Amino acid sequence: MTRITRPICVTAALAGLALATPLAAQQTAAPTHAQHLNATGKQVMGFDQDKTTHHFYLYEDGGAIDVSVKDKADTANRDAIRSHLPHIAMMFSQGQFDAPMMVHDTATVPGIEQLSKFKERVKWVYTETAMGGRVDVTTTDKDALAAVHAFLKFQISEHATGDKTSVAKRKG
Repeated sequence: MTRITRPICVTAALAGLALATPLAAQQTAAPTHAQHLNATGKQVMGFDQDKTTHHFYLYEDGGAIDVSVKDKADTANRDAIRSHLPHIAMMFSQGQFDAPMMVHDTATVPGIEQLSKFKERVKWVYTETAMGGRVDVTTTDKDALAAVHAFLKFQISEHATGDKTSVAKRKG
C-alpha cells in the first residue's frame, strides 16, 4: 500500500506545482517601468496617471509642466491635479525636488541639483487650466535654463509623452 500511495502523492504534488508555477510567476513578475511609474505617480501626485496626460515643454526662457484629465467629466482627478501642481510650484520654488525623485524612484533626476542651487533664479508659477493645471517655469540665467531643460527632458523621457525635446518660443 505504501508503494501505491507514494507515487500518487508525488504525482499530485508535481501536478500542483505545475499548476501553481505560472500563477506564482505572474505574481512575482516585476512591474514594467510604466506600471511602476503609474503606481508611484498616483501615490505621490494623488491622481490616476492612466486617466491624465502629462506634457512638458521647453521654451527659450524655461518651460512648462502641463497636466490634464483625459475626460472632462473626471472632476476628481482634475481637482487632484489642481491640488498637486500649486504645491509642486511652491516646493520647486523652495528648491525641494523630493516628489520627482519619489515618483521616478531614483536619487538622481537630471537638473534638480542645479535647480536647488539656483532656486532664486527660477520662477515656478501655477495656472489653472480647463482640464487641470500648468506650471510655467521661467529664468533669465543660462545655467538655470540648462538645468530646467535637463529636468524637463528627463520628464518627457520618463513619462513617455512624445513631447519635443527641442526648444521653442513660448506662446502667448
